[in-house]
Amino acid sequence: MRLDKYLKVSRLIKRRQLAKDASNSERILLNGKIAKPSKEVNIGDVITIIFGKKIVEVKITKLIDSTKKDDALLMYELISEKEKTGE
Repeated sequence: MRLDKYLKVSRLIKRRQLAKDASNSERILLNGKIAKPSKEVNIGDVITIIFGKKIVEVKITKLIDSTKKDDALLMYELISEKEKTGE
């Protein structure tokens, strides 16, 4: 599954276009490396998302093409969520 689609289906990011924009802005890391929206993700991969002042790190536990809101939470495991330190 593509990274941008996974982020949308798992509801980590609300819309696919926002996921693409974040990835193109180098705010999405896949296994520690900057990832393009078209990058394929697999179970066990770690995604780091840099939102404004917050950094969220999750591990992919399931790949589902279409989900309900409750099932989306089963698609990943939260590793960490922290405030971004000043640069």
